[in-house]
Amino acid sequence: MRIRVDVEKRLAAKGRTFALGAAFSSEEDLVVLFGPSGSGKTLTLHAIAGLLTPDAGRIEVGGEVLFDSASGVNVPARRRGIGYVFQDYALFPHRTVRQNVGFGLRGLWPRALSPSDTRRVDELLEVFELSALAGAVPRDLSGGQRQRVALARALVRDPKLLLLDEPFSALDPLLRARTRSEFLKVREHFRVPVVVITHDPDDVDALAETLVVYEAGRVRQVWPRRHVAGGPESWAGHVPRLVAQAGA
Repeated sequence: MRIRVDVEKRLAAKGRTFALGAAFSSEEDLVVLFGPSGSGKTLTLHAIAGLLTPDAGRIEVGGEVLFDSASGVNVPARRRGIGYVFQDYALFPHRTVRQNVGFGLRGLWPRALSPSDTRRVDELLEVFELSALAGAVPRDLSGGQRQRVALARALVRDPKLLLLDEPFSALDPLLRARTRSEFLKVREHFRVPVVVITHDPDDVDALAETLVVYEAGRVRQVWPRRHVAGGPESWAGHVPRLVAQAGA
């Protein structure tokens, strides 16, 4: 799936300013945004999702223009067909696992789920091994279980693109490797392209088909895995140098 991002945004708060100038493109289905905190990665995801309006630029996903300042195009977030998993998962604390997963199917107004929507929720609960926890609320779940609920909710509407903001950072190191492997299986099952933010070189090695390196609000390098010297299997050998370059 082709994604093209070229956006600018200037933000000011408490006497400080931040200028985002992010430009990259990829034909691959797994794009990793990598770099130090505060370098503009999350702002980029917000712009792609429609949660932030750039001052200028263009965003194109799968051949559809989602934002173009020159022609006045700005597709509303709810119509972009994009799933988003926030860093803290943003689950509704008072809703059950089933209600959290089904929330995205309810539209702007509360309503009972249709039989087909109910079947879709049941399918997601089964895929993510959450059926036995359908009546539980987030406070009763482990970190890994909460992450699976957030992923299921993001995928319930069959999005054309999935955005993940540091999805493994809240997990302990022993759980990260297993969760990373499970995520790749889920992504293959749903055949959904992904843009993911991470600080973890192990995520880069396991996930990145295209690596986008950020620094101080700018994209410094774009690395397609297939173009790395030595071929795809040698990607891991380049990660330490990329970490040093990004200052992560």
